[in-house]
Formats: sequence, structure tokens, C-alpha cells
Amino acid sequence: MNVIWSYDERPAGGHPLGPGAAPAAIRAALMATDQGPFDTAYAAALAEARQSLDLSGLFETLEHWRRVAVLQSDPVNYVRMVRRVAETLTGEPVPDGEPLELTRAKAGL
Repeated sequence: MNVIWSYDERPAGGHPLGPGAAPAAIRAALMATDQGPFDTAYAAALAEARQSLDLSGLFETLEHWRRVAVLQSDPVNYVRMVRRVAETLTGEPVPDGEPLELTRAKAGL
């Protein structure tokens, strides 16, 4: 048996998840446009965990969205990163003033 999660080593605050890893903290840190997709992914992961009795998918979902929230915690660098990815993938410069959601779509984010 492989164990990838354990409650034996809790952080000093007593919460089993590290800072920013609780679902409410992740959701609060996301851009408003990502909160709906987070809610959908979280609900699906919870439903799957209930069905399978396996929390791995839930933890993977939370970790994915925690990383997105960390990236978005610095909005200037996040926009810069999204633009770079879009330019790399399309081979074309992103026009100044292009809405972030359009640039994200080009970047597949």
C-alpha cells in the first residue's frame, strides 16, 4: 500500500493542510473568473471521492488550483506569464490592450 497523505505531521497551527491549501483559501485567492471553474472542479472531485472512497483526485484538484492561486497572487507577473505563453504557442505577439481572458484562451489557460 502506498500512502501519499498523512495527518500525522500537522503544521503548528493544527490544520492538516498547509497555508493556502484549504479549499476556501484557494477560492478566495483566485481571480473572480476562475472561482466558478474551481467550484465545478472541486464539486466533481468531491463527488468522485465519495464514490471511489479515494481522496487522491481531490488532493490533486486542490493542488492544481492552489498553484493557479499562487500564480495569480502577483497579478502583474501573472499577466506577463500569460502573455509569454500565448506568444510562444501562437508565434505572434499579444496586442497591447488585449483582454486577459482572450490572451488566456490563446495560452490554453
